[in-house]
Amino acid sequence: MARTNLPIPTGWKLLFRELYRRVHQQVTSPYTKVVFLAALFFVCTQKEISFNLSIAGHDLFSISQQSVFSHGIGGPVISGGAGKALFTSVARPSDKNWTKKQRTQLAYVEKFEAAALSEARKHGIPASITLAQGLLESGHGTSTLAKRNKNHFGIKCFSKQCRKGHCSNHSDDHHKDFFRVFEDAHGSYAAHSQVLLKNRYKPLFKLAKRDYKGWSHGLRKAGYATDPRYGDKLVALIETLELWRYDRVSA
Repeated sequence: MARTNLPIPTGWKLLFRELYRRVHQQVTSPYTKVVFLAALFFVCTQKEISFNLSIAGHDLFSISQQSVFSHGIGGPVISGGAGKALFTSVARPSDKNWTKKQRTQLAYVEKFEAAALSEARKHGIPASITLAQGLLESGHGTSTLAKRNKNHFGIKCFSKQCRKGHCSNHSDDHHKDFFRVFEDAHGSYAAHSQVLLKNRYKPLFKLAKRDYKGWSHGLRKAGYATDPRYGDKLVALIETLELWRYDRVSA
């Protein structure tokens, strides 16, 4: 039996032609290129995007964007450190009446959490330890060394041939002590990691990344500081400000 080709109604032909025209017009238009570039930008910055197709309207593409993060003390965070955006989801701290000093300390933590998390992921140093040391060594960013040298960890200079601006004299345990000078505070965070990667601190990397007590007391035993209560002070900061939250993210 011969196959019979049924004719396509004129109305359907016109509909298909109109749909093709609209699709072709949208795909080749500069607007569509802008839309896709914008979508790519949001994807790269880890934003959540939803695309809706609409054939009935003149615009085939509509974009609705909703941020999946918001910035605030202890809450989900969008942070920028060392010129790079770093996205984390840090659990909120318990609700309690923070003292004025603790709020100042939390503001410091919020400022440098991205740097600490970045170093944690690069080198395996718990972010809680880095933040606690930064708080303690710099007086949450208020020490002369932190302000003048951008040095938040008391990192000393042992080089005998320093270029100009590499270090400066500062009174410490001895009559003459020279400390590193950094262009910005994030530079001292990176240098802090390099200090802890030295052989004397290698045993610490065998500890669990969430073992902030072991790290705190291990730093004291390895000679990071001369204060016999150095480890206890780090633990107190981590527990009071709940800095252990950052280790759960970076582990």
